Amino acid sequence: MAMRVLSVASEAAPLVKTGGLADVAGALPAALAAQGVEVTSLVPGYPAVLAKLGKKAKAVHTWDALLGTPARLLAGKLGAQPLLVLDAPALFGRAGGPYADPSGRDWKDNWHRFAAFARAAADIAGGAVNGRAFDLVHAHDWQAGMVPAYLKLAPLAGSRPVPSVITIHNMAFQGYYPAEVFPRLGLPASAWTVDGVESYGGVGFLKAGMQLADAITTVSPTYAGEIRSVEFGMGLEGLVLARSNRVHGILNGIDTAEWNPASDPHLAATYTAGKLAARAKNKRALEQEFGLTRDDGPLFIVVSRLTWQKGMDVLAGVLDHLVGIGGRLALLGSGDGEIEAAFLAAAARHPGRVGVRLGYDEALSHRLQGGGDAILIPSRFEPCGLTQLYGLAYGCVPVVSRTGGLADTVIDANPAALAAGVATGIQMNAVTHNALAMAVSRAVELYNRRAAWKRLQTNGMKADFSWGASGAAYATLYRQLIEEQG
Repeated sequence: MAMRVLSVASEAAPLVKTGGLADVAGALPAALAAQGVEVTSLVPGYPAVLAKLGKKAKAVHTWDALLGTPARLLAGKLGAQPLLVLDAPALFGRAGGPYADPSGRDWKDNWHRFAAFARAAADIAGGAVNGRAFDLVHAHDWQAGMVPAYLKLAPLAGSRPVPSVITIHNMAFQGYYPAEVFPRLGLPASAWTVDGVESYGGVGFLKAGMQLADAITTVSPTYAGEIRSVEFGMGLEGLVLARSNRVHGILNGIDTAEWNPASDPHLAATYTAGKLAARAKNKRALEQEFGLTRDDGPLFIVVSRLTWQKGMDVLAGVLDHLVGIGGRLALLGSGDGEIEAAFLAAAARHPGRVGVRLGYDEALSHRLQGGGDAILIPSRFEPCGLTQLYGLAYGCVPVVSRTGGLADTVIDANPAALAAGVATGIQMNAVTHNALAMAVSRAVELYNRRAAWKRLQTNGMKADFSWGASGAAYATLYRQLIEEQG
């Protein structure tokens, strides 16, 4: 019989997406199916999710009062895998994004929304739904962080113990709320301790998951080491150190069916590592789409949130240098207002050399990877990162900072790696103006060495960043935890 796992995530592609969490939550079930693991995904019933689920969805459970709110559980499919959707209109049936209102401000009741979501997950794992039993629960990020707390401290009456894993996709987002919400969480008074859900005098959703899950995973091996430090631990490094024997770094993969330049319907021309010349048509199309001057110099791209974490403030200050040495930039992203303004100002200073598209467009992100020469990812920290993996798969050479998953997936084009023929991109040691300017200069110099650049592209395209190895690592961890549970 297949191992049965309940995956609990606040977003999952293609149902709803704000970032890399959705890509992982959407792709991992299929990857684990190949390992003999049946994954059922649980997501909130946002309007967009309910619309995609359709009218044929079947209600399989109801709650008269799920942390005080009526709710029902709908069953459907995520691709070929089982899907459960928590339909609680008072919590999730509203305009705006998954976490914020239409003006971009976090919903004030996010603590209630995602505590109820976690309570529902614990009930489901505990056997509340007839005919649906699970061997393990996999919670993702702070929005599902309370699941291990409910499983351990307030399990469904009569349920058997179920082990849990929590994956940290980004330690910077912790779901921290004031102490006054605690009495409304439906937890025993004994949960209000440092060994429970209390964190710095408030309730920490991510902290609770990290404290009470049977295992903690991060989305790259390097990030698993980095979060032990004050710089990357974001106040929880002590907990990471205390549970270090339970912390595992498992690198994210990518959906190689969705991200495949040989068959990508979004591209002007498809291509393979053996037929790179066809990429030129995509570059020409991208120049036209962004209003860039056509030339044979390097076209850098950015597909990113425009935030401090992503180093976009530093990149904005390097654009004059990038243009001055013959580069151009096509950018897709949104985020901090000041950083957005800085990129728009650069586009105004350099018409035909810098093109900016504010917002997010999934199809355009594919066209950027298929037509750009190099993708810039100067993140100050990056738990894993997926855009560099897409870049490698598409022959769009990554220029990255040496941190987290970027360090784990990109081989720097230093003299030794170039001589050995294994380099796949360019790394820099610090996220400063000078370091990024030097990395951009290195990229331009390598681009002008056509044979060396082509080797970088083909090396990246031949690398395997599918979910195969990562899926096997998760399956192994699951089995260990289930055996421990006895």
